[in-house]
Amino acid sequence: MGDIAGKRVLVREDLNVPMVDGAVSDDTRLRATVPTVAELADRGAIVLVLAHFGRPKVPSAEFSLSQVTSAYADVLGRPVHYVDWEGDAAAVAKLAPGDIAVLENTRFFGGEEKNDPAIVARFAALGDFYVNDAFSAAHRAHASTEGLAHVLPSFAGRAMEAELDALEKALGKPEHPVAAVVGGAKVSSKLDVLTHLVDKVDHLIIGGGMANTFLAARGVDVGKSLCEHDLIATVEGIFTAAERANCTIHLPYDVVVAKEFRANPPVRTVNVHEVAADEMILDIGPAATEALADVLKTCRTLVWNGPLGAFETPPFDTATIALAWTAAALTQSGSLVSVAGGGDTVAALNQAGVAEDFTFVSTAGGAFLEWMEGKTLPGVAALLHG
Repeated sequence: MGDIAGKRVLVREDLNVPMVDGAVSDDTRLRATVPTVAELADRGAIVLVLAHFGRPKVPSAEFSLSQVTSAYADVLGRPVHYVDWEGDAAAVAKLAPGDIAVLENTRFFGGEEKNDPAIVARFAALGDFYVNDAFSAAHRAHASTEGLAHVLPSFAGRAMEAELDALEKALGKPEHPVAAVVGGAKVSSKLDVLTHLVDKVDHLIIGGGMANTFLAARGVDVGKSLCEHDLIATVEGIFTAAERANCTIHLPYDVVVAKEFRANPPVRTVNVHEVAADEMILDIGPAATEALADVLKTCRTLVWNGPLGAFETPPFDTATIALAWTAAALTQSGSLVSVAGGGDTVAALNQAGVAEDFTFVSTAGGAFLEWMEGKTLPGVAALLHG
């Protein structure tokens, strides 16, 4: 990027933070932006932060990014200006080298999500350079995430760089054996992921409600567990593809069952073939969890997306937490590169207290999933090709 002192740099960040009573309730996403924004400001750039906030139908105070500027200033430890779209050019002209400003919600323009060339030009007129630091929005071809990369000299920010590095280590050019943990309620939501992964990984560990559909495809009666019986033929296709690719699919052979889904109901731990007609499978059992820990001990790389059980409801977080501890310990000992992503996964790892111990934890939801599906992310592709 060379000498950027006095240059205006448009930086696409993810400031889409949760709010409670008008205050930011979790500043994780704000903190992720600090390396890029602080470095640019320290190098004398005028930093103009572009971001969306929520899904506004029309511009409104409820979706204004002015709400995050004071929390953002606290996180950055320096002043943050707010620039409304009314008179934005005049406001930007008054900023000095080293200043940081948050521009109003990009989605206040209907053309942002349509990647409208007029909106791209409107944004581009404010800057000399473009930096995309928002991996979590990279699966969207919007004006501020993709369009700008074609009209201004473009670069990846530090967080984007770290994310792409980690993903390359996890599935691009990983060290084998590779294990993937894929959990979640429904096979239908992860079909593309599963189909893509069987060709990429050596061990595919299936958890969550999805595992019930896989068990049913293997002839197990899963009682009244969540199960997509209409997808059994599809799952059989995944088994066949895995066998062809020499990928081992791991399903639990003992499970934790209950007659009702609530916190701390009476539970039984049983062999998968002993699930009663009125019971539902809500977690993987201790023997299966231990067997999965043994699998991870043989692996060099782990990609994790989705919990093993109904982790939000105790005691059905037991298997997820136990396996997360194993993965964290193996990572800390240097034998495993562990990359995890997606909202539920991050929440589960935080619950287990090990998010800091993984090699990399991505806060991106949709973008992480699309990457696991092997899809090209428009925001990343635009940076590579300009």
